[in-house]
Amino acid sequence: MFRVVIASLLASFVSTQTPVQTPPPQQQAPPVAGQARGQGAGAAQGAAPAGQGQGRGPQTPEQIKAARDREVEQQKATDETWRKGSAGIMKMEKITYKSKAGGFTVPAFVFSPLQPRGPKGHPALVWVHPDIRGHVYEYYIPYVQEAVKRGYVVIAPEYRGSYGYGAEHYDAIDYGGEEVDDVTSATEYLKTMPIVDIDRVGIIGWSHGGMITLLAAERETKMFKAVAALVPVTNLFQRLAWNGVEQRKAQIDPQNRYGGLPQQKHDEYKRRSPIYQIDNIDVPLLVHITKNDADVVYEEAAQLVDALRARKPFTAETKIYEAPLGGHLFDRQYLRQGLATDVAFYTPTNTPEQRDSWNRVWTFLDWNLRPYQGAK
Repeated sequence: MFRVVIASLLASFVSTQTPVQTPPPQQQAPPVAGQARGQGAGAAQGAAPAGQGQGRGPQTPEQIKAARDREVEQQKATDETWRKGSAGIMKMEKITYKSKAGGFTVPAFVFSPLQPRGPKGHPALVWVHPDIRGHVYEYYIPYVQEAVKRGYVVIAPEYRGSYGYGAEHYDAIDYGGEEVDDVTSATEYLKTMPIVDIDRVGIIGWSHGGMITLLAAERETKMFKAVAALVPVTNLFQRLAWNGVEQRKAQIDPQNRYGGLPQQKHDEYKRRSPIYQIDNIDVPLLVHITKNDADVVYEEAAQLVDALRARKPFTAETKIYEAPLGGHLFDRQYLRQGLATDVAFYTPTNTPEQRDSWNRVWTFLDWNLRPYQGAK
């Protein structure tokens, strides 16, 4: 069945491409430093990628450098908003660690309880942000607060390709490749935290971060005890065929680390597509998708759900939402009232689907990681 689907998709590479769908606009507040501008798997939430002018033609080296410098300044505002969201609720640290992939320096947020229980008293979550070009967005503040209140330590890596850390970090993008090593290397830092029980570590991610989450669990089969992938990118063959092969290839692989297009590098695209390695995941897995997703479209996402229901019926939990507000972003919608530097700006909309998804996420994680258990 999958061979037939993929063969059909490969054939579409040389035919007219289906236009990418545009998500419905949301109410926007005036942009300020630190505010996320756009929330999807396929586009940056900050300045335009190097060499792209968002419809304005190629940028000069000076303009590209200026964009990267602005992002560094904007990141300072983001960090400050996270500090506001942490005050009196959780301990926040901004740290760096070395990736197993070439010793690359990875910045990361670490959140922990104000009154830790003692040695191995807490499980941990590796929290993987979305987007080809993204960072740890402020809209996660309410959910990280909830995670820490429930007893988790949270580490959120700003893996290579993330914006806000300068040109070298931005240009190191390796979509589905060494960025996965950056994320799994976060567990080495967790091992240095006496309060973390390294035998109770989970991983959670959204969209592109959901793809990294799946690949991390597929490549490091003993590392995580629970895996949650929400609206995850699943199949790069499908994704490129749906959105325009050359256009999407330029976005995800500007350095040509893949070595060519899908029809030229089948094995490389398969290696970076979670759908082809799901048999490697033998721990509990949670996947949520939605039919009105205009980014990770249902035709792509349903492949993963169908495969899991057929081949992992006892370890995988899946949920398909029909048409929630926000589509791809249904579980991360927020009110946008006031200033984007205020924590209240990121108050969840609390739609029924958003509440249902998060209730299922917390139940899944708590069942498998037992955050209520104390020190050993």
